Amino acid sequence: MAVPLDHIRNFSIVAHIDHGKSTLADRLIQLTGGLEAREMKEQVLDSMDIERERGITIKAQTVRLNYTAQNGETYVLNLIDTPGHVDFAYEVNRSLAAVEGSLLVVDASQGVEAQTLANVYHAMEVDHEIVPVLNKVDLPAADIGRVKQQIEDVIGLDASDALEISAKTGLGIDTVLEAIVHRLPAPKGDIQAPLKALLVDSWYDTYLGVVVLIRVVDGTVRKGQKIRMMNANATYELDRVGVFTPKLVDVAELGPGEIGFFTASIKQVADTNVGDTITDDRRPTATALAGFRPAQPVVFCGLFPVDASDFEALREAMGKLRLNDASFSFEMETSAALGFGFRCGFLGLLHLEIIQERLAREFDLDLIATAPSVVYEVHLTNGEMALLHNPADLPDVVRIDHIAEPWIKATILTPDEYLGSILKLCQDRRGIQRNMTYVGNRAMIEYDLPLNEVVFDFYDRLKSMSKGYASFDYTLGDYREGDLVKLTILVNAEPVDALSMLVHRNAAESRGRQMCEKLKELIPPHLFVIPIQAAIGGKIIARETVRAMRKDVTAKCYGGDATRKRKLLEKQKAGKKRMRQFGSVEIPQEAFIQALKMGDE
Repeated sequence: MAVPLDHIRNFSIVAHIDHGKSTLADRLIQLTGGLEAREMKEQVLDSMDIERERGITIKAQTVRLNYTAQNGETYVLNLIDTPGHVDFAYEVNRSLAAVEGSLLVVDASQGVEAQTLANVYHAMEVDHEIVPVLNKVDLPAADIGRVKQQIEDVIGLDASDALEISAKTGLGIDTVLEAIVHRLPAPKGDIQAPLKALLVDSWYDTYLGVVVLIRVVDGTVRKGQKIRMMNANATYELDRVGVFTPKLVDVAELGPGEIGFFTASIKQVADTNVGDTITDDRRPTATALAGFRPAQPVVFCGLFPVDASDFEALREAMGKLRLNDASFSFEMETSAALGFGFRCGFLGLLHLEIIQERLAREFDLDLIATAPSVVYEVHLTNGEMALLHNPADLPDVVRIDHIAEPWIKATILTPDEYLGSILKLCQDRRGIQRNMTYVGNRAMIEYDLPLNEVVFDFYDRLKSMSKGYASFDYTLGDYREGDLVKLTILVNAEPVDALSMLVHRNAAESRGRQMCEKLKELIPPHLFVIPIQAAIGGKIIARETVRAMRKDVTAKCYGGDATRKRKLLEKQKAGKKRMRQFGSVEIPQEAFIQALKMGDE
């Protein structure tokens, strides 16, 4: 029997990283009896090891709770816990489209941060009812009045009746549940209409195959029903239908407004497009739902196995990861220096790091990652435009009219005392200041920045400059023409494709010099002199030399004529000259890894 619409509340929790979303979700699950006391653990919805270790949410998780309100009525609450980090904004968008309301959690000691703003704007775009919640009010540093004022000034939300809670101690959690029931709207839908459901997420389970998370809008979903995915145009028969409490619980059917899952012997997650509309095969709905924008990879890098024989294992591992992460894309590529590998697309640097770590952990692979790069638009002289993912594939300079690079709109919130150094950092990275306002004692700066200056190590430097207090969020802007050149690294006059990169002409010389100096330390001496050069086109802009190891060939000459020694040295010199022509330089793998890690040290 489907739950009546006015007794359902669907909501998500949005907040900046570390403001207590997952802890609040724990308390709500505990208070409504979703799990017994012995099954509870910290951050129960963060199921991946990496999520638990780093204390961040990566995948949006969903849970259904039954709550008996003070008026005696029983309500079904569907909660989606969303990530707070900018790289996983895609997960947030998806989750918010499936629910009607949001709890906005703000740390009462930290106040409004950049990511708080970004996520609230996402919620406002999809017309959510938003309930402000001040968390961590038990901390000595909590300043409730100031943070309420901040919410009103910065976000423009009325915070006079914001809830004051402490998710850690459980203080005020019952008021949150009452607010969900009374202040958030019930979903709309028609149980008699043909089935229309939104595909929110899908992942691969070793025992069940593909599990598909859906939000039913109209009609009902029941076991044994034959459904059609409108976008993929595929039909399946449902094996089981259920909900997460957070445990998997089978139910007979799901009605309008409900969030649950089904399995249908689907083999590949690639067959289930996130944002697709699911309908009844025999009685389809006339119009599909709007869906979501597909995730656009922002950062690209090459992943290569350290041991070439691991290539097949890497291909298999990437296929499996793709099953659980629709925003990760990859295609095969080869490199003269590193052999066979894959060019992979990510939503940001944290996403790249997480994927790399999961490949190393879950599949026991040793990998080398090339320098992260962004997608450039290369406009050719014949009027065509090509997208460039890998700097090594840049066409001949004669054929290029100009190169355009992606820019972002960045919002940085920082305490006053770090403002000067942050402005200088943005200036050094070719940023253009758009706006600067004050919120209490925090400055909010808006900058346009080129994305390739941000992907390198901008976030780390921002954090270290501000002792961790500055917060950063960005949205992709447009492509702008830039004076970009390809920096090629030559070792013994041979170009090393894995180290080539596109840089701005003004920064090329210093970047090239840094790279040469770094490689000089990392490449072990050979029996011949090795020149290391950085070049733009045919012009060498920096050079270092690795000295040769020498065998003492004159050791056996005791006394006698000096010409004997000279003769032996000349012979050695000729041998070294020939060796330099035909000898190959072995660059150790560590040298690649170290050289690619090079930031603006």
